[in-house]
Amino acid sequence: MALGPRLEFRQSQQLVMTPQLQQAIKLLQLSNLELTEYVEEQLEQNPFLERDESPADGPAERRGEREQSAEKPTETAGVDQTNSKEARESLDVEYDDVDPGASGSDAAYSDYQPNDWASSSGGGGSFEGDDREFGSNLKKEISLAEHLTEQLHVATRDPMELLIGAYLIDNIDEAGYLREDFDIAADRLGAELKDVEKTHRMITSFDPSGVGARDLKECLKLQLIDANRYDPSMQAFVENIELLARNDLKGLINATQADEEDVRDMIAEIRALTPKPGYAYGGGVVQTVAPDVFVTKSQDGGWKVELNSETLPRVLVNQRYYTDVKTVNGTGEEDKTYIAEQFASANWLAKSLHQRAQTILKVSSEIVRQQDAFLAYGVKHLRPLNLKIVADAIEMHESTISRVTSNKYIATPRGLFELKYFFTASIASSSGGEAHSAEAVRHRIREMIEAETKDTVLSDDKIVEILSAEGIEIARRTVAKYRETLHIPSSVQRRRAMLQTAI
Repeated sequence: MALGPRLEFRQSQQLVMTPQLQQAIKLLQLSNLELTEYVEEQLEQNPFLERDESPADGPAERRGEREQSAEKPTETAGVDQTNSKEARESLDVEYDDVDPGASGSDAAYSDYQPNDWASSSGGGGSFEGDDREFGSNLKKEISLAEHLTEQLHVATRDPMELLIGAYLIDNIDEAGYLREDFDIAADRLGAELKDVEKTHRMITSFDPSGVGARDLKECLKLQLIDANRYDPSMQAFVENIELLARNDLKGLINATQADEEDVRDMIAEIRALTPKPGYAYGGGVVQTVAPDVFVTKSQDGGWKVELNSETLPRVLVNQRYYTDVKTVNGTGEEDKTYIAEQFASANWLAKSLHQRAQTILKVSSEIVRQQDAFLAYGVKHLRPLNLKIVADAIEMHESTISRVTSNKYIATPRGLFELKYFFTASIASSSGGEAHSAEAVRHRIREMIEAETKDTVLSDDKIVEILSAEGIEIARRTVAKYRETLHIPSSVQRRRAMLQTAI
């Protein structure tokens, strides 16, 4: 084969990510607080950007002169809303194309790395010779809610328990006490009272000991149970703890039926406990979660989905100032380039904020359509849902849906939830009908096992047969996995426990 120069034509496609397009995509995954901080920075840096201080619902006199970044769009579930082709092309791209070094659309901002003030050589904490920026060696203290949430995800994988647990944890104050009535929680979530009570018992087993208690007596009781010191005498002591506040030693002796020395020992034990266990994790900054989307009942019986205008930063592009500046005589080429770049950047930010709002609304509306049974009837009616279902319905990429649902919250008649809460796994139907939610299947397995007697203990294979007869196609190993996530022992262990109880 002869070697020689030649010309070849090759056709290929590639996606070129401009800085402006990267900015528009990254805005999607920012929370409302992070977005507000970012816009504030842009307002300080860009001379052509101004804050839109006109009422969100009222007309603005200056809108005839300048562009506004974001309107307040609303949608009623059941009515399709179509994004422009330009918006989809601008925002619907792969995450790796934007930031190849990032871990994915759900990647959180890294916390401060823990470092000691003293150097490794044993120095006393001098800043001399240290090139690090001030604050780089500060620690981020974990909050009580974060600490409990981490334990919740280790303790269970049941979507219903995770949902109820997240709601209860949100209602635990900084002292560690639960300030929510079980009946109210069950009614608001559409769950059964026994499920709320069971999830609460699981939370009270978390660290710190005594967390999740509803009053002081229950808090002390939980700590004494952990210490294996909750005997009948101590139980009587805790139930009459108000006598201790009155220094009524004689009353405590009569209540506990113990001698004075034992009562004084119990007093010492009680005083060694922690009446407010949550304060051990109370150093973190508490931030109120503001919903990005509101869902309310519409007059036609559907659901109205509306963006929270209070959390949407709105900016204006000052075109008049741009016209005045670019026509100034004596402006150099470098200045003209700067003016043009800043004006283009301002316009792009305004456009990106508007597209972000429209995309969040579109995704939220589709989630409401898919999970309308949950809004109407409660947590047991969560439907199987994944990113692909929503992406196909609104003609966007799954990575876009993942970014939009990260750190975004939706306020519903049943409470405030993160958008990711509504995504649950599905179990196929053996009859070819609608798929079943994994949460619903777990709940059915638990119901069958709770109805067992010593003569009717169900093996995993038998549960598979029953579920198959009910139209649920599931493997035996999946039943075993779900049973383990529910903290239910095997059929052999359950049968043995029942026989021992009968004896």
